[in-house]
Amino acid sequence: MSQQELNIQVFGQLAEIIGGSSIIIPFIETTGELKNRLLQTYPALQNNRFVIAVDKKIQSNNATIAPGASLALLPPFSGG
Repeated sequence: MSQQELNIQVFGQLAEIIGGSSIIIPFIETTGELKNRLLQTYPALQNNRFVIAVDKKIQSNNATIAPGASLALLPPFSGG
């Protein structure tokens, strides 16, 4: 993987929708752009809630993605 790519780990039912536990896409600078790209590429994601984690921190806003960042798509979860 180069600095011009994002390696995204995918968990839970999201992995079933995408067809794997990780995907590599061209670099995108923000989580908002990333979400839009994912929804365009995988239309079935529109029917599912998910969050984007950048460097193991869930991002609720349009966060900046640094080159080499660790990314994950996480389905809804509850803890106890």
